[in-house]
Amino acid sequence: MALKYSRQREIIRNFMKTRTDHPTADVVYMNVRKEIPNISLGTVYRNLMLLTQMGELTKVEIGDGTVHFDPLTDDHAHLICEQCGAVEDLMLTPDEALVAEAEEISGGKITGHIITFRGLCAHCLAAQEE
Repeated sequence: MALKYSRQREIIRNFMKTRTDHPTADVVYMNVRKEIPNISLGTVYRNLMLLTQMGELTKVEIGDGTVHFDPLTDDHAHLICEQCGAVEDLMLTPDEALVAEAEEISGGKITGHIITFRGLCAHCLAAQEE
């Protein structure tokens, strides 16, 4: 069943394509309201979840209940800054040996992964060293 066109969803999709900072639904809402003043936060969140289900976005949960959305859907890792909360893409993929080891330990078949590193982003590290 094809999804009916939605101007709101299209504006949200286009906004997300311009982002590399992994915005939350609140950030998307505040920015999309500039173009659609009467849009609700609930509508933004539902559309973000729908775009995630469609494979156009990825959810990044940072462990504090906050959900960020990533338009980059290829396998990659993230760095979550413990000081400023920034979520950064790390273009790392586990090598075959790590995947094979995970399969051996689990006794199952690995079909994807989510790798998250925690620490300080380059900006916070530089500020701390000053």
